[in-house]
Amino acid sequence: MDDEGSGHGGESTDEAGGEAAVAGESDTPLRGTRIDPFVSFSERIMQFVELIAGFVLVVLFAIGVFDLGLQIVEEIRSGDISQPLVVIGFIDTALLLFIIVEVYNTVIAYARSDETARILRLVIFTGVIALVRKAIVFRTGEFATKMDALMVAASYALLTLTLGVLLFVSYQYVGSEGDEPAGL
Repeated sequence: MDDEGSGHGGESTDEAGGEAAVAGESDTPLRGTRIDPFVSFSERIMQFVELIAGFVLVVLFAIGVFDLGLQIVEEIRSGDISQPLVVIGFIDTALLLFIIVEVYNTVIAYARSDETARILRLVIFTGVIALVRKAIVFRTGEFATKMDALMVAASYALLTLTLGVLLFVSYQYVGSEGDEPAGL
């Protein structure tokens, strides 16, 4: 017998460490370790690109806020500020800006590698804001028939209900750590 003692099924026991290892394993690196440096490099690149996307969203948000301010000033000067469609247009623009904020938060959560539940909730919030925006600017007159308008309205309602249920489930069954059920 050699210095490493022999075990069953090709395993050997190292007397110094007492650890069992599969025969031949000590000579070759573990599977996948050769690609680890490339995976790490690609993850760093991805994180960098995510941060660039975040900066682009910040710039878009700033431009949007500036544009909204210009629109408001223009409507005040023209005297149309009290028109319902003008006000709805402002609300639509503001909600679009909130969508940009939520997408930014989602991108940053990915870049930080935040918990999955937080990212999921951010995506759901973004969807809810987008649907509220659609509901606010919804006009039945923009559709060829009343049935078309009803189908679109029903679709918005179903999507909103689905997102509400998903949000409820995420808070009920996902704990504060993000991956375990609440209450555990």
